[in-house]
Amino acid sequence: MSLNPTYLDNKVKHILLVSSVGISFVILIGGAIFFFSKDNFIAGIALLILPGPIIYLYKFFTDPRIGFYSVLVANYFAIGLSRYIPAPLGLTVDGLLVLTWLSVIFSQFNKKVQWKNAGRDFSYFVIIWYTMTFLQLFNPEAVSREAWFYAMRGQGLYIFLTVPLTYLIFNKPKDLDILIKLTAWFTIVAIIKALSQKYIGVDQWESRWLNQPGNRSTHILFGQLRVFSIFSDAGTFGSSMGYFSVLYIVLAIHEAKKSLKYFYLAIGFMSFFALMISGTRSAIAVPLTGFAVYAFLSKRVTVIVSGVTLMVLIFVFFKYTNIGQGNYEIRRMRSGFSEDNASMDVRNDNRKIFADYLKSRPFGGGVGSAGNWGMRFSPGTLLAETATDGFYIQIWAEQGIVGLIFYLIMIFYIVGKASFLVFFRLKKPEYKYKAMALTSGMYGLIVSSYTASSLGQLPNLIIVFASMAMISLMPEWEKNEADAILVEINNK
Repeated sequence: MSLNPTYLDNKVKHILLVSSVGISFVILIGGAIFFFSKDNFIAGIALLILPGPIIYLYKFFTDPRIGFYSVLVANYFAIGLSRYIPAPLGLTVDGLLVLTWLSVIFSQFNKKVQWKNAGRDFSYFVIIWYTMTFLQLFNPEAVSREAWFYAMRGQGLYIFLTVPLTYLIFNKPKDLDILIKLTAWFTIVAIIKALSQKYIGVDQWESRWLNQPGNRSTHILFGQLRVFSIFSDAGTFGSSMGYFSVLYIVLAIHEAKKSLKYFYLAIGFMSFFALMISGTRSAIAVPLTGFAVYAFLSKRVTVIVSGVTLMVLIFVFFKYTNIGQGNYEIRRMRSGFSEDNASMDVRNDNRKIFADYLKSRPFGGGVGSAGNWGMRFSPGTLLAETATDGFYIQIWAEQGIVGLIFYLIMIFYIVGKASFLVFFRLKKPEYKYKAMALTSGMYGLIVSSYTASSLGQLPNLIIVFASMAMISLMPEWEKNEADAILVEINNK
């Protein structure tokens, strides 16, 4: 009996692999024992944990999806961890996105990459938008080029790297489920941390962060802490929790599996409570808008009537009653509905300043010239010293009316197409209700970004744009499933 040459070849490879791994572990353990015997515990422990990073890097560059999972984790936790680790951990998101792209390129040696999958309308939009953002580096009005490097990441780089990557490697129905479930667990962690800050107090690292210039005045109002959890600030935390409250409550309404329904429902209501303790008034626009859009997308009269009634009741509660006025969170949210709002008057005055400045500057004053980056890199300038109080105002100030118009066209095209798919194209209930939940949440962020930076901050940015790219793939998912059923029927 002759042996198959391929079998022998695979057998030899297996033996060599096992032998190499075995020898490596013996060397590592022997080295660790040696260092321990010399009382060098740091070197010994480093040798013992060395296989972990090596295996991770091997998996990272052989399977680009590992890179995308890593991006999702860093996207959610890097900013919060930077309070505890004195390093620019926010840049890990950039690094992981670039490494994931390199992994996609290297993976061609094992499996051909279908580059044409990235050639879609959303990809073209974000490529044009990032090109505009990149060219701002040469804006003669810009004071600091270093500020551009930091600010352009949230405005253009992240979505430029994320959207085509989603089409290439994170483009299956199971990937959307992974995104939703991973984000659910991450949100639970964020909520637990928020509750700890609210009812136990901030730890020493968070207290040190609060004592930095600007943080205390914006996060402790009238003796009350505006909870920020693991996010960059209370405003981002509040808008994110508003988004997740819409996402998971809508998912819970349609989920057939009882355990998952209750899980999503709990996260949705916990997220809404977290929004309230963030003290972020603009964030209330996220669930108000999101649920209104959901009622509209559902095309069910009972849902539309119930949704409109609920929105009216909430508006009346905050605008025309004093119920719960003794509660700080309710009182804080109610102040956002007041016509006698000093902060709104200041915002309007600031927008008049921007309007006057930008009359002769259609391309703005340069990315990074306004907001926090402006205060850091070009203090004393008009754009840096005038508060933007909103993501669109910041884009307007930095990229001018040209940049603002294109950005608004891009995001409304994205949600408009998603709404069109929900209304006219999607047939499978599971895809339809997931698309409704994600689209409704994004509409909420779009509205709240008028007075906050909801769409320009992590983790909203990557989660929202990746999920919207996946919604655009849903008609193809349905077609592929229908074709597979036909093939199965023909084979019988």
